[in-house]
Amino acid sequence: MVLLHNQNPSRKRPSSSFGPPFPPAKIPKSRNDGVAVDAVERMVSILAEGGCTLINPLGAPSLPADPYKLRRYLSGLFSSSSEDRSLFLSGFSSYIQSSSNLRRVLISSDGSSFAPTRSESLVRHLLLVAPIQFDLQIMLLEKLPEYFDIVSGDSQTLLSLEDDVARLIINHLRWLDFVVDPSSFTDKLMQVLSICPLHLKKEIIGSLPEIVGDQNNKTVIDSLEQMLHEDPSIIVPVLDSFSNFNLDDQLQEQVITIALSCIRTIDAEQMPCLLRFLLLSATQVNVRRIISQIREHLKFLSVPNTHTLQKNKLKGKLLVDNTEASILDALRSSLQFKSILCQEILKELNGLEKPRDHKIIDIWLLVLLYTNGESMRKSIEKVFKKKVIEGCIQEVMLDQCIYGNKELAKEYFLSLLSLSEYLLACKEQKARDFGIYMYTLLFEEFADTYSRQEVLGALVTHVGSGVKSEVSSALQVMASLATKHAQELIPLSSHINGILDYLEGLTVENLHKVYEVFSHMALLARSSSDCFGSSIANELLIIVQKQVSHPDLKYKKMGLIGILKIVSCLGDASNVTLSSPFQKSNTEEALELLETSLESCKQLCLSLIFFYDELTAILESRTLHTVIVDWIGKHVGEFESIFLSDLDGGQLPSRNSYCGLEGELWMNLDGEISPICLNILPLASSSQSACLQFLPANFHLLSAVERLTNQGSLGGIDALLGCPLLLPSSKYYSEAEWLSLTGKQKQIISLCLYYAVNWLRELLNAFCTQVAGRFEFTSQSTKEDITLKLLKRLRNLVFLESLLNHSIRMCPVVLPQLHLQVEHCGSTLINQPNHVGNMEKKNEPKMTHECTSPNKRKHKKIAKTSTPGTDGKLHQPTLMDVLRKAGVETSQEMTNEVSSKERTSASVDRQSHVFNESVLIEVSPPAQALESQKFRFRPLLLECFSILTFSKNHDSCCSDPVAELPLYLYLIHDLHCKLDYFAAPGKQCSSRSLSSVAFTRMTLDEFLSKIRPLFPSLKRNLDIAFCSLKEGNETCQEHWNIQSAAAHNPDIINLVPSKSSISTMVYKEVLHSFSKFFLEQMLNLPEVQRNKSVLSDLLEAFQPNETLDAGASDVQPCPSPGTIEYSYLGACSFVESILHAACSFSFILASEALFTLESAVTSVLNVVDKLEGDDVNIQSRFNQILPFLRGKLGSSAQKLLKHKWDDENLENGWKNKGEIVQKILRIHLEYTESTADLLDELACTILPQVSCTTMAEDEDYGYPTLCSATFLSWYHVLFEVNLTVLDKLVKEVVHLEKCRPGFQPENVHTHLIKMQKNVNVVVALVNMCRTYDKVTLHAMAVKYGGKFIDSFLKAFDFLQVHFQMHNEVIILLVKELQKATRTIQTLCSEAKGLKQTAITGKIPATKRSLERFLFRVKALLHTTSSGCTFWMGNLKHKDLRGQVVSSQAYVDDRNDSIDQDPEDVDPPVIVATASGNSETD
Repeated sequence: MVLLHNQNPSRKRPSSSFGPPFPPAKIPKSRNDGVAVDAVERMVSILAEGGCTLINPLGAPSLPADPYKLRRYLSGLFSSSSEDRSLFLSGFSSYIQSSSNLRRVLISSDGSSFAPTRSESLVRHLLLVAPIQFDLQIMLLEKLPEYFDIVSGDSQTLLSLEDDVARLIINHLRWLDFVVDPSSFTDKLMQVLSICPLHLKKEIIGSLPEIVGDQNNKTVIDSLEQMLHEDPSIIVPVLDSFSNFNLDDQLQEQVITIALSCIRTIDAEQMPCLLRFLLLSATQVNVRRIISQIREHLKFLSVPNTHTLQKNKLKGKLLVDNTEASILDALRSSLQFKSILCQEILKELNGLEKPRDHKIIDIWLLVLLYTNGESMRKSIEKVFKKKVIEGCIQEVMLDQCIYGNKELAKEYFLSLLSLSEYLLACKEQKARDFGIYMYTLLFEEFADTYSRQEVLGALVTHVGSGVKSEVSSALQVMASLATKHAQELIPLSSHINGILDYLEGLTVENLHKVYEVFSHMALLARSSSDCFGSSIANELLIIVQKQVSHPDLKYKKMGLIGILKIVSCLGDASNVTLSSPFQKSNTEEALELLETSLESCKQLCLSLIFFYDELTAILESRTLHTVIVDWIGKHVGEFESIFLSDLDGGQLPSRNSYCGLEGELWMNLDGEISPICLNILPLASSSQSACLQFLPANFHLLSAVERLTNQGSLGGIDALLGCPLLLPSSKYYSEAEWLSLTGKQKQIISLCLYYAVNWLRELLNAFCTQVAGRFEFTSQSTKEDITLKLLKRLRNLVFLESLLNHSIRMCPVVLPQLHLQVEHCGSTLINQPNHVGNMEKKNEPKMTHECTSPNKRKHKKIAKTSTPGTDGKLHQPTLMDVLRKAGVETSQEMTNEVSSKERTSASVDRQSHVFNESVLIEVSPPAQALESQKFRFRPLLLECFSILTFSKNHDSCCSDPVAELPLYLYLIHDLHCKLDYFAAPGKQCSSRSLSSVAFTRMTLDEFLSKIRPLFPSLKRNLDIAFCSLKEGNETCQEHWNIQSAAAHNPDIINLVPSKSSISTMVYKEVLHSFSKFFLEQMLNLPEVQRNKSVLSDLLEAFQPNETLDAGASDVQPCPSPGTIEYSYLGACSFVESILHAACSFSFILASEALFTLESAVTSVLNVVDKLEGDDVNIQSRFNQILPFLRGKLGSSAQKLLKHKWDDENLENGWKNKGEIVQKILRIHLEYTESTADLLDELACTILPQVSCTTMAEDEDYGYPTLCSATFLSWYHVLFEVNLTVLDKLVKEVVHLEKCRPGFQPENVHTHLIKMQKNVNVVVALVNMCRTYDKVTLHAMAVKYGGKFIDSFLKAFDFLQVHFQMHNEVIILLVKELQKATRTIQTLCSEAKGLKQTAITGKIPATKRSLERFLFRVKALLHTTSSGCTFWMGNLKHKDLRGQVVSSQAYVDDRNDSIDQDPEDVDPPVIVATASGNSETD
């Protein structure tokens, strides 16, 4: 027994060099000393009996060699004697009242932290004694508050573990082998934890999983949640504890909910831990909620203030960067460990439709996913592109990610660059624009050499791709960088020079961009003495000089573009000229280059034309130095001496014969006072005929110089507007004279007309600038005089093109090319056959200025140039090209039928047309003679459209201006061609979409701003044409003759107009152009506000003549006048009114009006989709009128389908009108109240009554447009629309099942009924093949039947989920569909036997679909214990009429029992396969 009171101090262990770690043990004193001493003595004695010496002067109590024996002893003692247990606990409690005693029993028994090994402390062993464990735990927890204040909360240093009693106590409660009363212990622990200081609270919370075990997780989590609400700073240890708990699903969801609630309140420094916990805790059940909550509440990066960043580059930025970098790192690492997160993020982002729902974190999530793995990059790229195109990821969001956050984004630079590469290579313009912005931002933000080299290298790779759109976008980036950062690009020039290797494959537009890049760099290198890239200028000059001296036009064109681009930079008046005596000035260098290029161009006409056009574009876009302008003026001053000759009193001084042809002055607007004439016939018949090729281009340059000379006025050359043209005599256009001409003379006549046509076009281009409001210098009387002459010249142009078309048809001629076209798509025209062709070889003689007229004149004074900006140029088709479409739809849907019809008409017309017949100015096939060569003509500029706005009262015998319609039709059709250029970029384009270089440089906004004033004129001409068509009378011939005589056209009596054909074409062209404006590609609005003024002007111009109140009465509330939705109602009401009126005289015109109305309604839908944020009110107003407009469109389509059309109004009956009927029927089905019901009625009731071959005229079945000629069109549309309806229904079902698993039974039944209607339609359509034997019909049934089965299979999961409750409906659905599958099987069998290739190509895919359907039904019935049976057998080989035919397949006796017609068997579900039939492979 250990004696505590009689200890002899002299018996203590000799003192060592250091004192004992503990003071001597003290017996606690209390008021009841005897009781306390007895309890302590009893406690000491019990320990001693177990082999433990409590009082150890040198440190902790001495434990026996076998501590397990001590535990067994104490456990047995306390279990048998409650008195000893009570005394022991009382004594132990009294003993540890002293802090030194408490520390003794808490440290390891070896008494020294320096020992090589450490054993457990006394308390640790006592806690493993079950009878006293709980009491000791409570005792220790109650001692904790006494040591809360040992370490101050703001102390920078903490005590060691052995000196910190509180931490020692917590440490002893960890990792116990067992806990006797976990519930009570946990409650007590949570009580103490709630009052602990912060540092100790974090320590305890982090140790909770090691202290409390798994029995009381619910209590612990509830308590921690409460504490977290009170003190969010403990979030990190709480998350650590949550991670280490072994939680069930319910508690895990509770923990996730707690963590998600902290996203909004947590400090930024703690956010990485929270994100890592949430993402690593994701499961299939909660991953969507976690991702959506993180996206919604994570406030990532804010918009940086550029001024603050410049002033405080280092102040306070390091912490933010580190925090944000840690957040990205946490996201990235978590995404690497959890693949489920990656898929869910993509699903989440794909499910977002509105731009306002997207955040900056979305961009970072995509970048992190892109950085993490190669396998998902394709999917991420598609999502990124989709969001960019939809306007969900915008440039401002990218700025917030990268701009001002270089260090943060540096790690992801390569991923951002890869995404930029992908976007720039996309076909979509919006994606490429965003890629351009990304490239520019990366170059500007990452200024280190490596990053910029990577950016430039990627751009050069794009240039080498050969894809026009990609090359153009990459060069646009390069040009932008060269303009802003030429100084930074010069040291990196070696990484850009690779572009020069791809010059041969570049278009003219892209060549401009290439040389713009190098010109900026060369100019800067030339003017900077300290720039080591000065050799760039010399290298560039060497390259372009070699190119311009090359005999091949392809390379010469490259050199001309390069030289003129260099000239535009060197000769810019804003650039300062160097005065170094050792170097030429910029202007001297520019003049030398101009002279070199001009001299080289004298070899080829096209090169000289190109030189003039490019030089004109430079004059109109830049302010050049005076010296350069003077040089150009001197050169163009030779125009008169080459092309003009003097007149005497408006007449030729002498009449000469040119190659046996008599000359005659045509179209002399100035009469006797005209001093000059244009020598077309003398030049065309001489060896200098090639001079006429560059006549229009030369005059184009001359007019530009003259405007610069006279501050925009063309007064110095106004005599050219009215001067006559010396052409072959008009007598040659009679039959007798024409037949007497030789082949060469006929070609000269055609060429003279061709040059005259292009001369008039350039006259219009030049002088329309005087009245188009571009310059404010001319008087009103001068404007009126010019306006009158322009109208006459336009009439001359119409007249000449008609004659030219007729002449070429009578004597084919390859016309020389008068300007180099720039394609809107595809490869350059230079490489296409017949574009330069033989005519260039004919013009081999050098182009020198010895090409003069017989009468040389002194040239007029030509002065320097200025910078009036011109519009782009686009090829102007001939009038007869416009007029070639009589009676044929202009819409793109009719293209194939139009082509077929025109080919037939044209072939007949060529054989019968002679000069003694009337050459009608109408919509007719003869214009096809110029169709293949119209790209050679000079294009009209946008200023020429101002003629449409001219209004002048002409003396006429007619009350309406119908005689002017051919003139306006000429311009309206050209406007239509220009709309095609912008409406469908990137698509396969026709030759009429080809454009000049200048026009390709025009943006959509510039184009729209130019044509805005034309909208009222288009409406006025539409009204005139429509009134003319309603009257139905031909035009007054006298009226046309008067106007033609006033324009001084030669009197050719067989040239007459047709009012109906011209009015029809004006009607079509205006409506078709009106529809083009509503295309999404035209407006391309990220929001309706962007081009709201253009859209408003367009709608205002096409308002009805009466008030809108009656038409809009069904819209409640009716929109206020002046609003855009009111304008939409008015425009749609106007189009609807002309549609109803057109029903009385033309099916084609009525359908054109319907398609225009559809474009307007589609435009409303697009506007509603694009309205965001602050435009909610506008969106709601649009939603009010949308149902009304949809109803009007649907009813209009129904009216056209149900109208009884006379043969006179059908224009050649129903032949070749199938595509029009298809489009009308689609509109009717799409915009009806219930598409499914209408489909069911048409397919199951109406269509089966119609005979596919013959049909009585009085049998229209409610739809006169449904007849034998249009039956296939109806059949096709019903199949397609039914398939579309099913696809939408399946998507809706799948989406609802994902969002709300097991949704309401009534909703399930509704969807099943809709699906039943779709099945009924397809069964009815397929079974029609049993009565109609057309191969085309059977091919449609096989093709669309297989597609229907594919779509139906996507809904099988939905059917399986709800089979138990709706088994009867589902079984009926499958059995009904089986009727169609049997017929399809028979169709496939017969097609193979009869070798019907139109069907056999579709059989494999359809067979696979049928087999999948068979086994999915089998699986459905097998997995659902509904008591249904599934029976599968071999179909008998029957034909479409149900008669059994001999089969190639051998069927033995065993199969005879099951090889029977399934109709004879009545199981709940029967699905048969033709595996035993002869048609199976």
